[in-house]
Amino acid sequence: MKKLMLVAILFSLSCGLMAQISLGPKIGYTTGKLSTDKSDITTSLKNSFLFGAFLRLGDKFYLQPEINWYTAGGVFKSPSITDGISPVEDEVALKSIQIPLYIGWKMIDLKLVQIRAQAGPTASIITDKTINPLAPNQTVTVIKDTDIKDVIWGLQFGAGVDVLMFTLDVQYMLGLNKVIGDIVVDGTTVKFDSKQQGFMVTLGWKII
Repeated sequence: MKKLMLVAILFSLSCGLMAQISLGPKIGYTTGKLSTDKSDITTSLKNSFLFGAFLRLGDKFYLQPEINWYTAGGVFKSPSITDGISPVEDEVALKSIQIPLYIGWKMIDLKLVQIRAQAGPTASIITDKTINPLAPNQTVTVIKDTDIKDVIWGLQFGAGVDVLMFTLDVQYMLGLNKVIGDIVVDGTTVKFDSKQQGFMVTLGWKII
């Protein structure tokens, strides 16, 4: 009897979610960077465009999984890494497939306009790593492909507004694990402790 009740509850919830479903493409713009806590290493923002798709299940409260493609990264500068390598300026560009899962709440519903808040975890799968040396007389990069993680975990939170069939979101991205951890240069271990962070603005079109 308890199993039947549980099945009935799950079926009712799934039917309720499917009754309120939105699906569509989205484009956006990111201002992310790979930050570091090292005082002698500076990083710059790497802006890029984003494109993907979203699926929204629910109404007042909803789930919204997405899949997005974008490029993250930045330029790491340091006056000196070791006595043998000085100065250093490595440009890092990471092409990523980002898969966030938002839990959202529609705070204001004016029929034609809705205002929402949402947050959730995200996984970014790195599909391509490009590292270029930029400093004068620097012929090799200090950061190597193997120093960069293949999966970056993070948390995104922000707000959005829906107007008719369009949906606009502003999110803050906060990295949870290190993108670049400890690297070894000339036998010396250097702690980069780099994490991803930045803002993301996206515009979606609800075709369903």
